[in-house]
Amino acid sequence: MSGRPPRVWLLDALGTLLELEPPAEPLRRELRVRFGFELSAQEARAAIKAEIEYYRAHHDEASDRAALAVLRRGSAEALRAALPAGRGAERLPIEPLTDALLAALRFRPFPEVADVLRRARKRGIGLVVVSNWDVSLHDALDDTGLTPLLNGALTSAEVGSGKPGGEIFARALALAGVGAADALHVGDSVEHDVAGARAAGIDVRLVVRDGAPPPAPDLGIATVGSLRELPGLAGP
Repeated sequence: MSGRPPRVWLLDALGTLLELEPPAEPLRRELRVRFGFELSAQEARAAIKAEIEYYRAHHDEASDRAALAVLRRGSAEALRAALPAGRGAERLPIEPLTDALLAALRFRPFPEVADVLRRARKRGIGLVVVSNWDVSLHDALDDTGLTPLLNGALTSAEVGSGKPGGEIFARALALAGVGAADALHVGDSVEHDVAGARAAGIDVRLVVRDGAPPPAPDLGIATVGSLRELPGLAGP
């Protein structure tokens, strides 16, 4: 960048603004209460892992509400297939199981996020979410109270391609009304956020939370431990 503060932040969602609350115990509770189906913690984690793998492979298909319903049903089917065999899991009805899965998946903002976004807005920084997510990202931002603090949000499902591809970054810059030189992208993935932003000519900060060591320090990637360290927030 030119050395001047960025006019716009392009913000990844999961791992940057939001975290998924640990879902294994809520899933165990939902299956016990709704179906009387008991799972160990290890079995619940394995089922959630299978569901997440399915979701990651298919989330860009959910560009509208009808397609989102199909994605959620498919995710619940992947979860059911990963439940322990021989205990009747295959007989669990898919629509109630989908409801149980959704009840177990809850997102929350990282502790500093709301305050940082408010401070950024006070300083005139535009805020646009750029995320590899299905159309329900807008619901997650609403439910966590972040929507009023943002200028917009783009998902890979709605754009038709995700990070590290350039189309979603181009659409985000157009939405924000700035060029690449006036933007900063913030995310937690070297593969998707850092590589994508660099290819688009956008400065980038990699979020590395909880004191984790930065990946590949020899690549010269600028890191922050929280959003409070982003440029443009100086002042009261």
